[in-house]
Amino acid sequence: NMTRAQQIESRLRAALAPTELTIRDDSERHRGHAGHQEGGESHFHVVIRSAAFAGQSRLARHRTVHQALGADLMTQIHALSLDLDV
Repeated sequence: NMTRAQQIESRLRAALAPTELTIRDDSERHRGHAGHQEGGESHFHVVIRSAAFAGQSRLARHRTVHQALGADLMTQIHALSLDLDV
């Protein structure tokens, strides 16, 4: 079974063909905060560089990422911090 980080990576690579993709699990930094889950994988910081973002507003870029991840995965992630550029 793939971890959430692996699912995030595989879906983003398939949808956005990024030139750069970094996924960091920040869950440990949020221990004791709302949304923290044992075993982590609740808070992620993702850096994506993709031509798919060309001409898109910040909001459109976020929407593109959310669609690429899918509603099923998005509901499992408590916090997703995104750094998106072309």
